[in-house]
Amino acid sequence: MTPSLRPSLVNDRFGDPAVFVEVAHERGAVLFDLGDLSALSARDLLRVRAVGVSHMHMDHLIGFDTLLRVNVGRAAQIDLVGPAGLAECIGHKLAGYTWDLVGRYDTELLFTVRELVAPGTTAETHFRFSTGFAPEPRGESTTSDGIMLEGPHWRLRAAILQHHGPCLGFALEEACHVNVWRNRVEEAGLTVGAWLKDLKAAVRENLPDDTAIDLPNGTAAPLGQLRSLVSVERGQKIGYVTDVADTPANRRAIASLCREADLLFIEASFASEDAARAAARAHLTTTAAGEIGRECGARRLEPFHFSPRYEEQEDRLLAEVAQAFAG
Repeated sequence: MTPSLRPSLVNDRFGDPAVFVEVAHERGAVLFDLGDLSALSARDLLRVRAVGVSHMHMDHLIGFDTLLRVNVGRAAQIDLVGPAGLAECIGHKLAGYTWDLVGRYDTELLFTVRELVAPGTTAETHFRFSTGFAPEPRGESTTSDGIMLEGPHWRLRAAILQHHGPCLGFALEEACHVNVWRNRVEEAGLTVGAWLKDLKAAVRENLPDDTAIDLPNGTAAPLGQLRSLVSVERGQKIGYVTDVADTPANRRAIASLCREADLLFIEASFASEDAARAAARAHLTTTAAGEIGRECGARRLEPFHFSPRYEEQEDRLLAEVAQAFAG
């Protein structure tokens, strides 16, 4: 299966938290956290359409200005999801600049901030470039299963965890994955090409069997005749958890949110022997990270957010996570 969601750490395991997720079927991308984003190109930043912000500590939000600067003067909507208080923080950041030249632009940049203020309850605030980013509260609404955003091919779920206050964990889920069988395409006398994107989209959207699909030979065929060329599989799932205390409540919430994740990005800030220090700072140890990954049934772990105190011990930390993950 060729992955549709292609995540990568923006910085190394000791750097600011940020994960960039390319979405194969879209021109957009999703970010987890807004730490230092200087490693991303302007082209990558312009693809970002959704951001999950775990909480508002500096190393998780400092990159907002980088994202803002590259988008000023461009037409875009960027959704930001985070805990209660995110809209106020974004509003203060935007108010820190003078926007007296916005009248010279005919493009609109819109930041939509959705806060998970309580389980099942969200609050939304808009910030528009054309108004100098004056806050526009939109009130509260309800959500089910923690779903905060839905794109054409994915959904973003969140759960409230505890750090030194509320901190969100995230799961990015592909609704389903449509896999093309090249041998079946060739046996049908067809060639692999861009037309398969339309076929996959039609299957993904569950369109009627009589939907016409253009073929590479200039003709068309009903979707029902082409379904055998593809298979529909469980979609990818990527979990993201950082800056959380090792508590039973947090473990239960993470296990529910990230259950059977194909890839789980999880902080492992402190070595196993420094559990007391980790508890005092409301972070996870390497052992806790591995255990939580195993409790989730994750297929693979990507530990990160290592404390700089272990700068020369990366292999040791990775080994401790792997040992706990393997059980």
